[in-house]
Amino acid sequence: MTFFKSVAAAVAITTSLALAPIMVSAPVEAAKAKAIQLTPEQTEAVERINAFFNSFKTMRGDFIQKTEKGRALKGVMFISKPGKLRFEFAPPTPLLIASDGKWVTFKNTQKEKGDQWPLSSTPFRFIVSPDLDLMKEAVVTRIDQVEGFTTVGFADKKGALKGEIAMVYDETRGELSQWVITDNKGLRTTVILSNLEKDVKLDAKLFQVTIKRKEK
Repeated sequence: MTFFKSVAAAVAITTSLALAPIMVSAPVEAAKAKAIQLTPEQTEAVERINAFFNSFKTMRGDFIQKTEKGRALKGVMFISKPGKLRFEFAPPTPLLIASDGKWVTFKNTQKEKGDQWPLSSTPFRFIVSPDLDLMKEAVVTRIDQVEGFTTVGFADKKGALKGEIAMVYDETRGELSQWVITDNKGLRTTVILSNLEKDVKLDAKLFQVTIKRKEK
């Protein structure tokens, strides 16, 4: 089973399939993604997004996940570099996604069950990298600049991950505003970020998540 199918299965346990695309699937293989030729201004825009990710070691923020079907799910995000993150969905959604720096755990908090994948095989690795270099690690597939917001589409240059993640950067506030992911059926899911706080003190226990294993 692939990472993406495993995520969908873990999410299905929560009875809410709309959660699957939080940072998971997209339409084309990265190895086949076509890079665009960047102008100096566009290169600077990519570098601003890169600089944002490298401007903090820890972060807390709120998120709202919206789907094309109109569903909105709220939660809290925590990041601690290198390698650690936590997406905690607000009740009644019983989904928790956390990385301890090595493994990403998808957990149904009601049943204490879930699945795990190596962080290196997931798109989360870009978010929690201690020294991110998007120009080196990713292919820029598109750039749009409208009314103070810059949207940049990225694909994994190494081809280890499938798809494209579009990052939306707020030029006025100087921070990431949202990301947009399109699944393999062409449906888009938007994750909107707000109330971001950099370099806050976070409890290490936030990233220590256990799940019940099936008895062999």
